[in-house]
Amino acid sequence: MDGIDPSAVPSGPGCADCESANPPGWWFHLRRCAQCGHIGCCDSSPEQHASAHAATFGHPIIRSYEPGEEWFWSYPEEAMYDGGPPLADPQHHPLEQPVPGPDGRVPPDWPDHLNR
Repeated sequence: MDGIDPSAVPSGPGCADCESANPPGWWFHLRRCAQCGHIGCCDSSPEQHASAHAATFGHPIIRSYEPGEEWFWSYPEEAMYDGGPPLADPQHHPLEQPVPGPDGRVPPDWPDHLNR
């Protein structure tokens, strides 16, 4: 399928862009670029890095990077798919990582900062 490289490994355990920001940010849920493995934060997160990555690089498909979720999203089709090819491990962020995360950077009033 165009836009999916099953051999691309995830860029890390959290949103690569939130981690590299100064100061570092936080996220609600994580998404994985199915083409290059970039981990970005979801559209409910304050910075929406997964969508920004897709728009900037033209990578059309993401997959959830949350435990127990295996769905894919196609930006061009604006459609969700319940399955797809297996991707390189790991399949989700570390189980001990809280949602929202990461631990220690989430403001107490985090629900007020979500995009709806």
